[in-house]
Amino acid sequence: MPPTRRDLARLLPVAIAAPAFAAEEHNLPSAVFVFDELPAKTNTQNGNVTRPVLDGLTHAGYKVETHLTELSPSEAPHPPHHHVHEEMVLMVRGTLEVTIAGKATRLGPGSSAYVASNVEHGWRNVGGDRALYFVLALGADS
Repeated sequence: MPPTRRDLARLLPVAIAAPAFAAEEHNLPSAVFVFDELPAKTNTQNGNVTRPVLDGLTHAGYKVETHLTELSPSEAPHPPHHHVHEEMVLMVRGTLEVTIAGKATRLGPGSSAYVASNVEHGWRNVGGDRALYFVLALGADS
């Protein structure tokens, strides 16, 4: 049996309030992130350091996550992989070899790379010093 106009009228206030209520609960607030104050997680096996910066939803409900990684020479943060969300790598210092869909490119300070959804990618530090870069993940994986 299809819903009546009365049934739909009862759902209207819930449908109107739900997105606004969810957005208020999860919106990322304006903030400043001072590098020296970011919590650092050090991998004891290789000395790599990760600093989470932010993780949440924009006012439009779009998922955004960013973190900094300090990667030791000859190290990769993980094996090549792919995922639904898009990703950007923004170089601060050092040299990364970024491989996207089988094509490798070296990136130095000020360079960046963009990885579209479900494209195989990975990177490793090919320099002699520690590399520092931002990862900006755009969108959700579900």
